[in-house]
Formats: sequence, C-alpha cells, structure tokens
Amino acid sequence: MKQSKLLSAIAFAFIMLISFNVEAQKFAPIDKSPMDAASFPTNWRDSNKSIKIVYSRPQLKGRSLDKLAPKGEVYRTGANEAAELTLYTDMKLGDTTVKAGTYTFYVIPGESEWTAIINTDLNVWGSYFYNEAKDIARLNVPVSQDNESLEAFSIAFNEGDNGVDMHIGWGTTRVKVPFTK
Repeated sequence: MKQSKLLSAIAFAFIMLISFNVEAQKFAPIDKSPMDAASFPTNWRDSNKSIKIVYSRPQLKGRSLDKLAPKGEVYRTGANEAAELTLYTDMKLGDTTVKAGTYTFYVIPGESEWTAIINTDLNVWGSYFYNEAKDIARLNVPVSQDNESLEAFSIAFNEGDNGVDMHIGWGTTRVKVPFTK
C-alpha cells in the first residue's frame, strides 16, 4: 500500500513537471507593430548616449496617416504603449529645460505643424489616459513632405544645432523635433 502511494505521488509529480514545462514553452506571436528604439549617438557600441526613445512601429498597410494619427488629436507617437523618451542629460525642448530622466513623448499632428509633448506619465497604453496637466514641455514644429514614402512609422536622431534633432517619418510626412543643450 505504501509503495503504491509512493508511486502515485511520483507519477503525479512527474506529470506536473511535464505540464509546467509544456506551458513554459508557449511564446506570444510576433507583434504586428514591433517595438524599436532610436538613440543618439546612433552607434550602438557608444554607451555614452544623450537621448533615446523606445516606441512601436505601426505600418500604413494601405491606410492613411490621417486615419492612424488624426490631426488635432494627441497621438502616442507609434503604436501600443506611448513612446518613452529618456534624456541622459538635461536638454531643452523649445525654451523649457527638461531634466535628465524618462518621460512619455506624445505628438499632436497638424496640417502645417505638429506639437511635440514631453509628459511625466510612464507606462501608459496609447494616449487614452493622456493627462495634459502632466506635460512639462511642448514645442510646435513644422511639417515637411518627402518624395520617399515610409511604410513603417520611424524615428531617427542626428546631431543638430547645439543639440540633437529627432526625425519622425511616416508615409511622406516628416517632422524634425530639436532638442538643445
């Protein structure tokens, strides 16, 4: 009797071990809007960064930019979670000095200009819970058009006048957001 209880206990433990292993091997499917990051300097080997943004990259897939990022509405700057901007050194957005730290980065698309917004909320899904009272800096920047169309929402940095320029592109729309020292 003791031996059969022992065998039952061993069998039960073995089955539980196998079932946990099977469950542990399930992975989520690839995200339709994969997460990406851009930083400056852009050389990935350079650990002395001054700025970085983590965002998701939605695709146009035949849809219009106006449908995905409507003019006059706060946009999360990508897909899924709102984009997170990390400044490794104090920088200015317009006339406002923003202390080194991590923030949420939103934009409000417009016809001839976009509004770039740095906000203190973190871990925010989309722009559904955007709270203007937590904005610490805003800057209106001009919109330009390019001949090349970008299927995926994209952000890149390069050296700017006395700082770093963030370039946002999607479709043929281009926006340059200057961060200065």
